Amino acid sequence: MHQSPPIDDALLRDLLAEIRSRRAEFEAQQFISQDIVERFRTLGVYRALVARRFGGDERSPAEFCRLVETIAQADGSAGWVSSFGIGAVYLSALPVDTLHQLYERSPDVVFAGGIFPPRPAQVVDGGLKVNGRWSWASGCMGADVVGVGVAPKDGDTVGLPRMAVMPRAAARVERNWDVVGLLGTGSHDLVVEDVIVPESWTFVRGGKSALDEPLYRYPTLAFAAQVLSVVGLGIARAALDEVETMGGRQSVTGAPKLGDRVAAQLDIAKAEADLRSARSWFYEAIDTVWQVLLSGGEPAPHQVSLLRLSSTHATRVSAEVTRRAQMLTGMTGVYESSPLARQVRDAQMITQHAFMGDVTYQNAGAMLFGLSPQPGYL
Repeated sequence: MHQSPPIDDALLRDLLAEIRSRRAEFEAQQFISQDIVERFRTLGVYRALVARRFGGDERSPAEFCRLVETIAQADGSAGWVSSFGIGAVYLSALPVDTLHQLYERSPDVVFAGGIFPPRPAQVVDGGLKVNGRWSWASGCMGADVVGVGVAPKDGDTVGLPRMAVMPRAAARVERNWDVVGLLGTGSHDLVVEDVIVPESWTFVRGGKSALDEPLYRYPTLAFAAQVLSVVGLGIARAALDEVETMGGRQSVTGAPKLGDRVAAQLDIAKAEADLRSARSWFYEAIDTVWQVLLSGGEPAPHQVSLLRLSSTHATRVSAEVTRRAQMLTGMTGVYESSPLARQVRDAQMITQHAFMGDVTYQNAGAMLFGLSPQPGYL
């Protein structure tokens, strides 16, 4: 079996150090600076999930998640933006000839998308005429190509929702990302005006990949949730590491050092156990499905459900652990100069994502009782 090339550890180490030193910059400008995006490109973030036939690395889902998790330990927003290397999986639903055109110069294509709401797109000569505004286009400031959600309209007939893909220059970014956390993701609005997108550069959202390699048979919706929830795992890991370095800190009140307090010892150990448990299940669920695909099979519905459930669980546990880490540090953790303040905001933001809502528990619970989940869950 083909082995993906190893990540350059020296490049990654230097990049992580650079990201840590510039976290305030990313938050202040509300996007990841272009030079960092270029270093992601050099590292292989954007070719990680591109098929080998197009010059990509075609890494496994677990390999990619571990890479995103590592970047998120340096900064949540940087991890979130790197996670959109999954765009190569979305784009694999394009016709093969279009994929050859997309990657003809390089597999290191940076993709960003605004999916909701799907806007009506008139069928015209040459394709679809696209107009509208789409929110939450994470990483759009550094993208090469963007995709927007459309509903083809031909007279009174409206087709299945599609993603229309176009050069980044064809869309306007309206910078309006005004939120409490993950500020550096640059999840601004995309505005498109009278752009005609050829049908060959569109694909049905949730449609089957044009590629048949195991990576492109992996459950797409579940993977889309996993690459986001793993950002929370990275943030929580960094938060616990931050607290553990403070064990010898002397309290200004004259109380015992943090590491000498029995309550702190209990809390840090419980948080460590909770995070490691959630993380282990997260990767276990991935590996189970991946082995099925490598053997030529198709994952069972309950296995796909566990991908979704373990992702939401990891997200919730990560946010809780990060908050507990901050509480252990008292007033130290509330200053903007403390990484913990940012980490708490970022981890909490991930729990608000639609993929991580209570509806995951509802659907997973229904399936555990032998009932059918809601459409779109699997």
